[in-house]
Amino acid sequence: MNNPAITNLAISLGAMQVARRIPMEDPTVLNYLRIGYVASQVISLLVYYYVTLKIRKKNDLTVLKYVNPAPAMNPDAKDELVQTTVKDYDLAEVGKAMKSLFVGVAFMCFLHGYLKYTQPLFIQGLMGIKSTLESNEVKLHLFGKKAEGDLSRPFKAAGGLLESLTGKAAGPQTDAASIKAAEKAGGKSD
Repeated sequence: MNNPAITNLAISLGAMQVARRIPMEDPTVLNYLRIGYVASQVISLLVYYYVTLKIRKKNDLTVLKYVNPAPAMNPDAKDELVQTTVKDYDLAEVGKAMKSLFVGVAFMCFLHGYLKYTQPLFIQGLMGIKSTLESNEVKLHLFGKKAEGDLSRPFKAAGGLLESLTGKAAGPQTDAASIKAAEKAGGKSD
C-alpha cells in the first residue's frame, strides 16, 4: 500500500476497531490516552523542528522556479510565477505542516474538551505520527531520500475532485513553457 489515502483509511478503520475495545470510561485509561495523544503531537513537533534545523544547516540556495495555477474557483485570477530557493521552499513546507499540526490539536481540543469525544484521541495520536513520518520534508531531510520522482520540488498535490472535473493541473507546473508564459504575463512572486 503505497497510497497514503488508502493507508490512512486502513489505519483509521483498524484503530476504530481497537478503540472500541478500550475502556475509555475508566479515568486512568482516559488519562493514558490523553498523555499518548499529547506525546504523539510533541514527537511530531520535535521531528519538524529537527527537520527545520537540518534544512537551515544544508542552506541549499538552488533557485527553484515554478508556476502556481490560478484557483479554479476564481476565473479572474492568473497563474502565479514563484521564484524561490530550495531552502525557503522547504522551510515553507515544514511551516505548513506545523500549522496543520496546530490546527489538528485545536480541533482535538474542541472534540475532546468541549464535546467530550474520547475515541479520536487514540486515532489521531496514531495518525499524527504517521502523517509526520510520511511527509515529503521528513522523507528528504530525516530519512535521506533523494529529491526525485514524487519527492522532486515543488511537490505535487494530490488531485482532488475539482481538479478531476475541470482537468486543471493539481499542483505547480515546472515546465519551461508554463514558466515563460507566466513571466510574460507578469505573475511574479518572491
